Amino acid sequence: MIHLSVNINKIATLRNARGGNVPNVLQAAIDCQRFGAEGITVHPRPDERHIRYQDVRDIKPIITTEFNIEGYPSESFIDLVLSVKPQQVTLVPDPPEAITSNTGWDTIKHKDYLKKIIGVFHENGIRTSIFVNPDIELVKHAADTLTDRVELYTEPYASNYSSDRESAIAPFISAANAAQSVGLGLNAGHDLSLENLNYFAKNIPNLLEVSIGHALISDALYFGLENTIQLYLRQIKF
Repeated sequence: MIHLSVNINKIATLRNARGGNVPNVLQAAIDCQRFGAEGITVHPRPDERHIRYQDVRDIKPIITTEFNIEGYPSESFIDLVLSVKPQQVTLVPDPPEAITSNTGWDTIKHKDYLKKIIGVFHENGIRTSIFVNPDIELVKHAADTLTDRVELYTEPYASNYSSDRESAIAPFISAANAAQSVGLGLNAGHDLSLENLNYFAKNIPNLLEVSIGHALISDALYFGLENTIQLYLRQIKF
């Protein structure tokens, strides 16, 4: 069964635009869980332009669903994850100035680096996932880092879905099969939406989790948060 993890970064972006505590990020995490989300995802960045490090610390004790912290494994990020101890940490290769994640790890070039960091998280009982492009060789080499899962970077799929969805999804099916062949669990995320999620979920084998933020929070402006989460769940529960 595929799980839905809701990324609440955009709620923090709205709060930070005005200052204060409206909307309340902690309440949003509680509400997403109450409305059916099976995970809460946050992606703190060094400049804290959306989710703040303190938000991460405050969220963990108030939710019972899975907590997934994404980020580049800087020293401060690693320290944060080890202090919070989420169920999952997702490592992304984006530099501090990146607006959003835009590519996956080169698991050949950075194999030893990732293996070292993943070992630290494993010693602390934290499941790891690493962000990768839908490249068969990079997915297979990810297994050498000893990560538990990979998260497929789905922006290329989303961008090409409207013009040719079969061609758009083909490399992701191949990548998913490669992950299974080397014993890796499979997550996916980036630009998945109500338009393209169902087709992706039905065609990607062994998909465990999708992490969705921007599209879901944007849809919630029109449909309401509870209704939107239910709409997304319907796309992956079949």
